[in-house]
Amino acid sequence: MAQFVNTYDDWRHCITVLCRIPLTEAYIEERLAALRNPADHGTQKFVATWGEAHRERVLGWFEWAKRDLQ
Repeated sequence: MAQFVNTYDDWRHCITVLCRIPLTEAYIEERLAALRNPADHGTQKFVATWGEAHRERVLGWFEWAKRDLQ
């Protein structure tokens, strides 16, 4: 199982370095929309695996990443 990340820096490293996913505006918006949608299958799996508190934390990190682009 993947290691639980607790900080923005760890989360950003996981996405951009380990997963090699660039945090583009389009990707960030896509993930924000999905994570805000409780009917989204991926979001449901995310919450079942990591919990609601972590979903909220990750939403905040995506918002942070979005601000970093500006």
